[in-house]
Amino acid sequence: MSAARFPFVRACGLALAAAALLPGCGEPTAGRPAEPQSRTATAPAATRPDAAALSEAAWRKRLTPKEFHVLRERGTERAGSGALLHEKRPGVFRCAGCGQPLFRTADKFDSGTGWPSFTRPIGGNRVRVAIDTRHGMRRKEVRCARCGGHLGHVFADGPPPTGERYCINSVAMDFEPADTPAN
Repeated sequence: MSAARFPFVRACGLALAAAALLPGCGEPTAGRPAEPQSRTATAPAATRPDAAALSEAAWRKRLTPKEFHVLRERGTERAGSGALLHEKRPGVFRCAGCGQPLFRTADKFDSGTGWPSFTRPIGGNRVRVAIDTRHGMRRKEVRCARCGGHLGHVFADGPPPTGERYCINSVAMDFEPADTPAN
């Protein structure tokens, strides 16, 4: 990939190095066995509108330790480690916390950053964006609009048609292939 075509590849070097050094990033929670990075749905993910009202204990029971770390504690997975990074089959990426459809494969692109990247979410009301000033950086955090789960960040250095790069953690999503029968 050409750094001239995608300037964020060059600019992300420091952020990628910092993310790799952050305590707990991509590591299993102490005392818990390691879990798979992400689940790939074999059947349509059930939407769970009740998710917004769950307690921390209920979230811990529902999610794997890595999913909990990313979705509820605003963590990140290591660059290049996500199970959905190279997923190219037609389908929909859903929130691993509540099942809400978030992104389509048609809007996915290889950003070279090590995380699944999308030019836009499905519709305007599937995600919320808020300013994140953690770790000495000013970024736009992307959260699921239904359950509030942390998904990743959005940057203004993506390709056409939007010029945006939704940089999303694989572990925060489940994938539903297009050929999966509907409920």
